Amino acid sequence: MAAAMFAATAVHAAAAGTGDAQQEANRRTVLAFYEKGLNEKDADAALAYVGDRYVQHNPNAADGRDGFRKFVAFLRDTYPQSHSEIERSFVDGDYVILHVHAVREPGTRGSAIMDIFRLEHGKIVEHWDVNQPVPEQAANGNTMF
Repeated sequence: MAAAMFAATAVHAAAAGTGDAQQEANRRTVLAFYEKGLNEKDADAALAYVGDRYVQHNPNAADGRDGFRKFVAFLRDTYPQSHSEIERSFVDGDYVILHVHAVREPGTRGSAIMDIFRLEHGKIVEHWDVNQPVPEQAANGNTMF
């Protein structure tokens, strides 16, 4: 009986470890995609992490790989010095969530962004985000990050 319980626990732990490894791989995929696409503004390098289809829920960006290329071109042309600092990341299965401080123009306060990515088979296939400008003054003594 004890041996059977140990075996069942070992199998469960191995399965959990596999899930943890996949989740960490998903996190690394999204972090690399973000760095290549949003910071380096290299759409082609970023698209290596994107699946054949890319569903975009940001109303300012079009669906698909071409939509992403156009969005990166807009950033590169309009805000060439923009930079996004990922403050924290969370993973839940095939979903990766980023809490980001994005600054489009150096010296400005920037925005707090929450990005949600969904992956299939290790590739990004869907994206949502919410964006809030960092105010000059807050009603509390806390930062947004």
